[in-house]
Amino acid sequence: MDQPFRFRHAVVVRFKDIDVGGHAHHSHALVYFEEARAAWWAEVSGQTGLDGVDYILAECTIRWHARVLWPKTLDVGVRCTKLGKRHFHLTYEVRDADEPEGDLLISGGTVQVSYDYSAGRAAPLDPGTRAAIEELDGPFGPGGVPLPEET
Repeated sequence: MDQPFRFRHAVVVRFKDIDVGGHAHHSHALVYFEEARAAWWAEVSGQTGLDGVDYILAECTIRWHARVLWPKTLDVGVRCTKLGKRHFHLTYEVRDADEPEGDLLISGGTVQVSYDYSAGRAAPLDPGTRAAIEELDGPFGPGGVPLPEET
């Protein structure tokens, strides 16, 4: 069973996002993910700004379910779905915040690797950040995957 998205972030679709098809250009899905990921990261790490980003993006997947139109406010859910020693996987769902049912527009995932920029290599995830991720999206079991919620 899917875990709930405990973290949500509002993103406004900008006029500049719209392409000749009258909907948001496909590349903007990554921008919507990025804006929500930055807010999620500030929440779990307590860090903001460029100096606070101590990870690199290693992989991403995107699935479009419906057109993203303008003007629109998006409700982007972010959750950690795997927590390793040096990496973490995030899953996203982008819903229409202006509709009562919140239609699913985009979904996807990213893999981030904790990174020491001064050393130029992957590094262990900060213990405090790991604990905050576990508190928000855990607990995580063997293999770094979330344990099922108790009912």
